[in-house]
Amino acid sequence: MRWTRAVVPASALLIMIAGCGAGPSDRPHVAVERPPVPGDSATSAQVPPPPAAQVPKKDLPWRECARETFDALGLGPGPAGLVLECADFSTPIDSAGTVLGNFRTGALRARLPQTPPDAPPVVLTSGVDRSSTATLAGLVTGPASALLTAHPLVAVDRRGIGSSQAIDCLPADIRTGLQDNGQFAPGGNPVTAMSDLSRNGTIACRDFLQPYDGTFDAPHAADDIEQLRREWDVDHISLLGTGSGSAVAMEYARKYGDRLARLALDAPAPVGLDAVTRAETAVQGAEAALTAFAQQCSGTACSLGPDPRTAVTQLIQKASEGQLGDLSANAVRTAVTGFLGSPRADQSTRVAELADALSAAGRGDTARLKTLADAQEVATASDGQFVNGCTDAPQPPPGPQVTDLSGIWSQKYPAFGRAAALSMLVCSAWPVTEAPPALEKLELPVLVLTGAGDPVTGAAQASVTGALGKAGARTATMTWQGWGHPVSTHSGCAQTALVDYFADGRLPGDGTACPA
Repeated sequence: MRWTRAVVPASALLIMIAGCGAGPSDRPHVAVERPPVPGDSATSAQVPPPPAAQVPKKDLPWRECARETFDALGLGPGPAGLVLECADFSTPIDSAGTVLGNFRTGALRARLPQTPPDAPPVVLTSGVDRSSTATLAGLVTGPASALLTAHPLVAVDRRGIGSSQAIDCLPADIRTGLQDNGQFAPGGNPVTAMSDLSRNGTIACRDFLQPYDGTFDAPHAADDIEQLRREWDVDHISLLGTGSGSAVAMEYARKYGDRLARLALDAPAPVGLDAVTRAETAVQGAEAALTAFAQQCSGTACSLGPDPRTAVTQLIQKASEGQLGDLSANAVRTAVTGFLGSPRADQSTRVAELADALSAAGRGDTARLKTLADAQEVATASDGQFVNGCTDAPQPPPGPQVTDLSGIWSQKYPAFGRAAALSMLVCSAWPVTEAPPALEKLELPVLVLTGAGDPVTGAAQASVTGALGKAGARTATMTWQGWGHPVSTHSGCAQTALVDYFADGRLPGDGTACPA
């Protein structure tokens, strides 16, 4: 069911060595890069453990939905024995009561036959980067994960995204224009075109959603998770926030910190940074991921030739010059970064799939690359993601600054820099909402995972651990040396750390590294 008024009443990044995969590693689980020092979380055994999460006393009306979920996401059959179940629950549009009515929120639960029935669930939110249900489905693709063996995982989609009540507010031409970064708009000036597209898209969506257009931010998403806790009738929950879902998780900690048993942030989006810094951090991660992909591609003699990175960069340049027909430069970027940032646990084994599509496009056959780009646009650029993402976004830079940055970044970040700069204008017309208050107090150990080659958020953990530290939280950061997003869907080492943490609140040594 879609959203309608009828149903809504009143940077030194670590680069993996050539040939290394991004899947769960069979090497030793944790390689400590430096020993713990006094004051580290690893030496804080005297600190009492946090409260334990609980098994729901009541539950949602789950129904089996494995086949439809995997078919919808194009993932193929799941691992043997996997149980995927879907459910909806009703959440107030505004918990403060300033806007009346309810919203339908979608959830997906994953478990295995060996998952203990008395194990409390872990709630997963991936924010707006990709639906939470798609992130969970990606995690369980391939061999059974350590995390899923220990706990049921419950993904909660943000409003208008994934299995939650959908939003369909952008006219088709505006949606396509935004996805193409205004490349094919009349006049030949993509900055002007993107500003116009953003304005027209903003008017269309805000008119459609009024008076509810102000209820799609991270604080309201945190309220939806709190409603799930109430539906379960439990005192405490464990929460895993990936990517921009970390903003939702931190808002939950700010508003409902006394209800948290555990908080883990995986490849978190930056906190308190301006739009330009956020975008540059992400593009640095994307360039690092491309380099790592290219090393693996070259090591397996893929179809992109001896220098895959240059081949990709040249293909994006050809697209920007109109040499790939109606396949825009940003569509190629979306196909590549979307593939690199896919949560699929088996993504590192599919390098040839992307390489073959890119090399075919270089020869003039763009069909496979268009298919990949279309799939990634559906997964990462829906109308719901436009509304939620723009509501959460900081003040974007003005057009002249974007013009300057597109030139500077095209030299500094040759594959993705220019497109990343222009994409900052997607939300240029959306009214900037007042940032929520900072997290003031959190007496909880927090595990933070980060990746050396993260094409979605880049290496943004410092701003997050800084904010957590100011609130009094103990943190430990674990770095995975592979490429992909988020860490937990790709690294068996990181999953082992999560299992230990969710069990008893025990943090690894700060600065621990996981091999690629």
